[in-house]
Amino acid sequence: MKKVRNIIRIAALLLATCTLHAQTIPGNVGSTAATMPAALQNVGFEPPLNGQMSLDLAFRDETGRNVQLREYFVQKPVILAFVYYGCPMLCDQVEQGVVGVLRMLSFNPGRDYEVVFVSFDSRETPQMAAEKKKKALARFRRPETDSGWHFLTGSQESIDAATKAANFRFSFDAKSSLFAHASGVMVLTSDGRISRYFYGVEYPGRDMRLGLVDASAGRIGTPIDHVLLYCYHYDPSSARYSASILKIIRLGGVLTILFIVGGILIFRRRETVAAANLHRPLRGCAERGAR
Repeated sequence: MKKVRNIIRIAALLLATCTLHAQTIPGNVGSTAATMPAALQNVGFEPPLNGQMSLDLAFRDETGRNVQLREYFVQKPVILAFVYYGCPMLCDQVEQGVVGVLRMLSFNPGRDYEVVFVSFDSRETPQMAAEKKKKALARFRRPETDSGWHFLTGSQESIDAATKAANFRFSFDAKSSLFAHASGVMVLTSDGRISRYFYGVEYPGRDMRLGLVDASAGRIGTPIDHVLLYCYHYDPSSARYSASILKIIRLGGVLTILFIVGGILIFRRRETVAAANLHRPLRGCAERGAR
């Protein structure tokens, strides 16, 4: 059993090392919660799967026309992202990420789905939204999809209602006149339910395609999808995206130890049984020889 104890000690040491490493990863939620500035502690993005987005909320589109969200939820899934058009960097990365992943798909906005960007800065104007749409269409390189792209601005009341439904929380810094916020995109069903969501600024083409297919059929992501998506979080204190894997590493380490110990015990038991079976015929031969 000395070998077993040594292996267990090594496995436990590896687990402790991995856990320590996970705690020091920039962007790890558990490691930054205690040290995060007060202004960032309420910043986050955790959309509730199957949560309902209010479709009666009033906004203005990039032409200045008064619209309601329900205009974009007509028998098609909707990709929706919260940004603000005056953002110096991150929001533009989100927009580029959406354009980039959708260019990989054969589906087209306007025909197969709708793309909606909602500004969470009530000071922004339709003119700013129009400029963002122009840049997005230039990157997308399919001018015939113009009718499927929507860049909205609105009142603080509508913004608060929409972001609350998506559990998207942001904070305004008066000194810099900038917003601290997380980022990601949601895929909603045609009746406004949150079917799937993706964190960060880059989104896998295969996952986005499957998300659109599921949402078009009214299907909602599973709890397993939720766990996998939880692995990726934005850390506003460092403005970086990285894997929040502390809990997953701990669980994986514990399972690894259990499998190692279980495997060792099974093999040792088999060796004991095999040795006993081997010695039994030898003892029988010795007894017959003695006679």
